[in-house]
Amino acid sequence: MPEEVDARTLLAAERTYLAWLRTGLALMGFGFVVARFGLFVHELQMHYGGGLVPGGSDGASLWFGVALVGLGIFVEISATVRHRALIARLGSGLPMESRPSRVGTAVALLLALAGLALVVYLLMVR
Repeated sequence: MPEEVDARTLLAAERTYLAWLRTGLALMGFGFVVARFGLFVHELQMHYGGGLVPGGSDGASLWFGVALVGLGIFVEISATVRHRALIARLGSGLPMESRPSRVGTAVALLLALAGLALVVYLLMVR
């Protein structure tokens, strides 16, 4: 028969889950802004007439924004799956695994690569 789980442990798991949900939501919101940035630049070009930025930049921002929204969706789903598994494991009384989050590590690496790509892009467009 499993022991009763300490409320502090459940609340800590809930806070972690909510933090992951906020991260996923922020990624989706930022992805939307990035995807629409190309439309904004296109409108500026039409209004002021002329080459503010090289042609086709709105396509890159669209795909980068869509990728960020997709990453946000992935974070939301994987956080939910991990949280449900954690709560089930806590309720069963089994010992907890002490390994780093694969999803957290993957998201951090993807965002670092995205940041690096953004730096390269900004240096090339100057």
